[in-house]
Amino acid sequence: MSPAQQRRLPEPGTVSVLLFAAVHALWSTRSHWNIHRGLGTSAYDVGLYDQGVWLLSRFKSPFVTLMGRNMLGDHASLILFLVVPLYWVVPGTETLLALQSALIAAGALPVYFCARRLLSSQSAALVFAVAWLVNPAVNGANFENFHPDSFLALLVPLALWALLTRRFRWYTVSVVLSALVKEDVSLVLVPLGLLAVVRGEGRRGILTIVGAVAASLAGMFLLMRNLIGVPTRNGWRIPFGGVKGFLRETVTNPSNVLRYLGSEGRLFYLWQMTAPFAFVFMLAPEVAAVSALVIVGNVVSTFWYQFHIGYHYSLVAVPALVFATVVGVSRIHRDTRPVAVSIVLLASVVSGVMWTALPFGLQRFDGWTADSAVAREGRAIIAQVPRGVPVSVFHALAPHLAHREEIYQFPNPFRTVLYGNDEKKEGTRNPAADRIQYVVIPLSLDPQGTADFLAIVPEFEPWRKNGSWAIWKRRASPTVAPSGAP
Repeated sequence: MSPAQQRRLPEPGTVSVLLFAAVHALWSTRSHWNIHRGLGTSAYDVGLYDQGVWLLSRFKSPFVTLMGRNMLGDHASLILFLVVPLYWVVPGTETLLALQSALIAAGALPVYFCARRLLSSQSAALVFAVAWLVNPAVNGANFENFHPDSFLALLVPLALWALLTRRFRWYTVSVVLSALVKEDVSLVLVPLGLLAVVRGEGRRGILTIVGAVAASLAGMFLLMRNLIGVPTRNGWRIPFGGVKGFLRETVTNPSNVLRYLGSEGRLFYLWQMTAPFAFVFMLAPEVAAVSALVIVGNVVSTFWYQFHIGYHYSLVAVPALVFATVVGVSRIHRDTRPVAVSIVLLASVVSGVMWTALPFGLQRFDGWTADSAVAREGRAIIAQVPRGVPVSVFHALAPHLAHREEIYQFPNPFRTVLYGNDEKKEGTRNPAADRIQYVVIPLSLDPQGTADFLAIVPEFEPWRKNGSWAIWKRRASPTVAPSGAP
């Protein structure tokens, strides 16, 4: 083989990282599909995106009846328009789950290429790619239904790699696309812009900051407020009555704030976010600081899910910690780097074992498997629901029936629960209830669910059932229920 031919061959490290990422993507896709087919996904937060993207792919307004809001008003996730072409070919929840797995696994590639450049070592770079792929927060987000935030698992690493290696066209593309993911992505992009300034890219950093803030303001005050009436629905997550109240409490009663920050496992959350990197990221604090606003926001939040690593809120904080660890190792004497890299590998693998559901992890996925009786009967019952008609269904069935203009998570719309924008309507009947043609529910409901269903029995009659599920059909006339009805 000639030297020219040898140069054209991909290096072993590149082949390895591509293989690692592909295996992770295939494994996580297969696992998540099994969860989905086992009815382990829900209306929140994959059924609603499935319905919204499906509506866009049919050139309809993405008003998602599963939550009572326009999908782009709930979050300014314009990036979802890039998913629409996939729905012209393979529409469905499984498409979203596969896309999410691919995006998250692909985040290992810019990590690898940056580490290879800064450390001049393929083996060390592979360690950091593995650290990304086994990270508890990364895998937790991967298996939490679907969220547009998964795009950031690739775009933020791309932006950091581009900035640290001075590939500014890639940097611009990744920053612009990141700004389309969500209205609050400025929590990462503004610190990223500051990092660019610190690294001598003042003009580029200032443009990043101004663009990120402008995109967030436009998303909230031009898009979201026009679609749902308010620029954000999450102000309640700030403790002590909002930003002013929190600042006031910090000044007047700091001990109370400290008790709050130490409650409900928030300190353990910080440990889980940082321990996988053996705190080597502290050697590059300016890079790690890109994650600071997200982590602080999660810890301060009253919303339980934000300060637990099994949810998407933590995903966007991981890239800067990984890259800071890479930069930190590059600042260590060359002879000592193998020790530091080995420590990071050990910390990452131990964290992955303890806090993930990876094949070698101690955690396990809860719920039914795809071949369980309840899941098989669930898939069989929904196959009997006519296409396109308005339905109200148990939350776990919603992602399997979302390709229609009207679908509701029972007891909606008969009793308004966590629906729409007006909290005053909680508990009231939505007029859409008069359009519902079928209700699909488990045979055994909780007491509240039973009460909800009994209230609508006069409008519906038993139509189909199997060992676990039942379909009730709107009464057209007083007819005898078919044999086998519940």
